[in-house]
Amino acid sequence: MSDPDATLSDLLHETRTFPPPPELAEHANVTAEAFETAERDRLAFWERAAERLSWTARWDRALDWELPFAHWFPGGRLNVAYNCVDRHIEAGHGDRVALHWEGEPGDTRVITYQDLYGQVCQAANALAELGVRAGDRVAIYLPMIPEVVVAMLACARIGAPHTVVFGGFSAEALRTRIQDCDAQVVITADGGYRRGAPSPLKANVDAAVADCPEVRHVLVVRRTGQDIDWHERDLWWHEVVDRQSREHSPDAFESDHPLFILYTSGTTGKPKGILHTTGGYLTFVAWTHWAVFDLKPERDVFWCTADVGWVTGHSYIVYGPLANGASSVMYEGTPDTPHKGRWWELVEKHRVSILYTAPTAIRTCMKWGAEIPAEFDLSSLRLLGTVGEPINPEAWMWYRENIGRGECPIVDTWWQTETGGILISPLPGVHTTKPGSAIRPLPGISAAIYNDEGQVLPRKDTAGYLVLTEPWPGMMRTIWGDDDRYREVYWSRYPDAYFAGDGAKWDTDGDIWLLGRVDDVMNISGHRISTIEVESALVSHPKVAEAAVVGAADPTTGQAIVAFVIPRGATRTGTDGEQFVRELRDHVTHEIGPIAKPKQILVVAELPKTRSGKIMRRLLRDVAANRELGDVTTLTDSSVMDLIKEKLPTASRED
Repeated sequence: MSDPDATLSDLLHETRTFPPPPELAEHANVTAEAFETAERDRLAFWERAAERLSWTARWDRALDWELPFAHWFPGGRLNVAYNCVDRHIEAGHGDRVALHWEGEPGDTRVITYQDLYGQVCQAANALAELGVRAGDRVAIYLPMIPEVVVAMLACARIGAPHTVVFGGFSAEALRTRIQDCDAQVVITADGGYRRGAPSPLKANVDAAVADCPEVRHVLVVRRTGQDIDWHERDLWWHEVVDRQSREHSPDAFESDHPLFILYTSGTTGKPKGILHTTGGYLTFVAWTHWAVFDLKPERDVFWCTADVGWVTGHSYIVYGPLANGASSVMYEGTPDTPHKGRWWELVEKHRVSILYTAPTAIRTCMKWGAEIPAEFDLSSLRLLGTVGEPINPEAWMWYRENIGRGECPIVDTWWQTETGGILISPLPGVHTTKPGSAIRPLPGISAAIYNDEGQVLPRKDTAGYLVLTEPWPGMMRTIWGDDDRYREVYWSRYPDAYFAGDGAKWDTDGDIWLLGRVDDVMNISGHRISTIEVESALVSHPKVAEAAVVGAADPTTGQAIVAFVIPRGATRTGTDGEQFVRELRDHVTHEIGPIAKPKQILVVAELPKTRSGKIMRRLLRDVAANRELGDVTTLTDSSVMDLIKEKLPTASRED
C-alpha cells in the first residue's frame, strides 16, 4: 500500500517483459549509441537530425532559447512541402506509393509521390489565385480523404499556416477557430461518410462563416454528392483546382515561419491555438517517425489510424511519414463499418507492416472479441504502436497476442499536441518492453518527475508530475496570439520546466509509467490514486472489456471511486447483478488494495467518447456528482449519456 503522504500512488506491479526481436535489433535504425551521442551534445544531436531534411540555407546555430520561447535552427530556410514530396521524386521515388486511400463505401485511390506532387502544385496555384499569400491563414474542415493531405501540403508550399478542424466538430467550434486565427479561406466538402451514411460538412461551414465576414472564399470538395446550399463565396474544388498547372516552384521559408495552428480538443471559452513552426517541427516528426517505428521506407507500409484533425494525424499521417518517403494507408471510416473486421481486412489487403492506433480502439476490439481479427492474415505486421492515453497492461497484452501474433514489439508512445511529436517511447531495437509502460525518454529529450515543491525525484520507485527540463525541436512556439497564456498554462507551476499536466512514476527499473492527467487523480482518504490504475485493475478482470473511473465527492473519504464498466461481449449475460459487482470490487482489492475499491460500479453498454476515441471523463464526473451535463457536442453518440444516467438510480453501491 502506498504512503498516504505520497504525491501519487504507485500501486500496480508489472513483471512481464519482452526483449527486442533479435533480427529487428540487428538492423534497427537507432541503437543504444544514440542515447550516448545525445547525452554528450544534445544540440549537435538535433542538428544531425535536421540534416536528414533538405534546406535551401543552413541555420546559423541550433537554438535561440529565451525561456519559454524556443527558436530552432535560426537562419535556416526550407519548404515543408518540398521536403515531403519533391525531393523524393528527385531521388527517383516518384513511382512509390505515398497513400493507399480507402473510402468507407469501398472506393479506393492509390496516390504515388508523382501524383501527390501534381495535386499539391495544383492546389497551391489555386490558393494563390484566390489571393492567399504567405502568412495568411487557411481553415481546413474535411473528412479523411486525400484532399485534406493535399490542402495541408499546398498551404505549407506557399507559406500559409493552416488550421485543420476535425470534421466531427460543430459549427460553433469551427466558427470560434476561424475567428481566433482570422482565416480568410475555408476548405471543406459537401459531406463525408460515417458508419454508412453521409454526414454534413458544408452546412456547418455555412453556419460558421455567417459570423465570419473575413472569410472570402469557401472551397468545396465534392465527396458525397448530397444537396448543399450555395453562396456567392463558394467555389467547387474540382472547378478551381483541377484546371491549375501541375507545376509550382516552392519558396523557402525561415525555420521559425508558422506552419500550422491546431486547437486542442474539448476547448471551452476562448480557443487555445497551439502554434507549430517549420524547421524544428519537421525535423522532430521526421526523426521520431523514422526512429520510433524503425521505418524502412523501401519496404514498410505504415498505418496511423488517427484522424488528420488531431495532432497525431498531422505528425504521423502527413508530415512525418511523407518527409521520410513512406507509403501509408489512410482510411475514411470507422473500424466497424461495414463490419467489425474492417481494419484487419485493410491490414491484410495492403500488407501493413507498422500499425499505430489508440488504446481506446484496442479496448473496443477486445470487447468485440479476438475471433474477429483471427479471421484475417495479419502476418505482414512487424511493429505495433499506441498513442493518445496510457494503455492498461491487459489491453497491451491483447494487442500483442491477437494483433501482433505474440511476436511484434509494441512502442507505447507519450506526447501531446503541444510537444509536436513523440517524447517518451521504447525504441524497438533497444528496449525491453513492459505492458503499460512508455519506458524511457527518447535520445535528446530531457524529462524528469517533480514533486509538489518542484524537486527532482530519483528514478526509482517514485511518483509525481512529469516535466520537460530542456527544449526540444518539436515543441510549440506559443499559443496563437497569446504569449501570456502560454507562459501561464505551461510554465507557471515550475518556472524552470515545461509542466505536461500528467502524473508519472519511475518503477524499480527506472522505466516511466504515465498515470494520466493530474485532474484524473483521486484523493481517497489521503491517498492520491490515479484513475488509470483502477481502470487497469478492472480491465484485467476476464469479464471486463473496458472501464472508466472518476472521483466523486464523499463526506467520509473526501472522494469516492466511481467506475463505469463495459463487460466483454461473450460474458454480458448476467453481468448487471450484485454478484458481478462484488466480484469486480474484490478483484480491484486483490490487484491494488482496499483503498482502491470502487464505492460505486455502473455496468454500461458504452462509454461517452469523442470522435477521436477519447473517453470524456468530464461527463462521467457530472453523472457521478448528479450535476447537469456539460457540452456533449463532440461525442460520437450523445445518447450514450442518457443510457448511463438511466443506470444511476439502480447502480450498485457499497454502503
